[in-house]
Amino acid sequence: MSDKIEYMPKRVMSIHAHPDDQEFSIAGTLAKWAKAGCELVSVILTSGDGGSNDPAHDAEYKPILARIREAEQTAANETIGIQTTIFMRLPDGELEPTVALRKELTKIIRTHKPDVVVTGDPQGVFYGNGYINHPDHRAAAQLATYAVFPSAGSRLVFADLLAQGFEPHNVKRLYLHGPEKPDTWVDISESFDVKVAALKKHASQLRDWDPEKMMREWAQGEGKEQGLQLAEAYKVMILEEQEENKPEN
Repeated sequence: MSDKIEYMPKRVMSIHAHPDDQEFSIAGTLAKWAKAGCELVSVILTSGDGGSNDPAHDAEYKPILARIREAEQTAANETIGIQTTIFMRLPDGELEPTVALRKELTKIIRTHKPDVVVTGDPQGVFYGNGYINHPDHRAAAQLATYAVFPSAGSRLVFADLLAQGFEPHNVKRLYLHGPEKPDTWVDISESFDVKVAALKKHASQLRDWDPEKMMREWAQGEGKEQGLQLAEAYKVMILEEQEENKPEN
């Protein structure tokens, strides 16, 4: 195990496509960091207004579902210990990694100045034989990754942001969950119960299903080879070293 396991940031931004994405994937890590005094910002790109297959629901239900899911995400974030939640309210199921959206995320990163940004792996498509990654997940991950680098720290990328007072900010580390080959594992043995409690706030999606068994088995599998009882796994890009060695153009 590397020293990255024990890295403890002071300010973290979580960027995900839908309400509940964060809880399924990284809530144990966020809860651990929150308990240690880390300041946390959660950015949710859509409000999950497409998250129902109930035949009784039609397009008129979408704004109602969006309000429900935002309330669930707010409750989940409070359970984790997240201080700031940002809903971007983009259309669920239609997310695209456009330059305009990358600019908006760049502005948010420059505003809150996180040490670490956590998002999904933008390269993840197929997981096993039973899950195709949602295109919104990949779009959110790609937007977050390229907002972190190069956009947030490059002075003349989106240069009009300078006139608005948004100075460049260099994120130190980028944590990507769901990679094919992780290199960093966070022990969530003491924060696992918080993860499950936060996930259970998404009642509109879980319905009568209790996620604890699946989440426990997942976390056990992530940590097994590292000698950890329960873990969340990441690929981590250490950007502070890259910035130190960055050549002048």
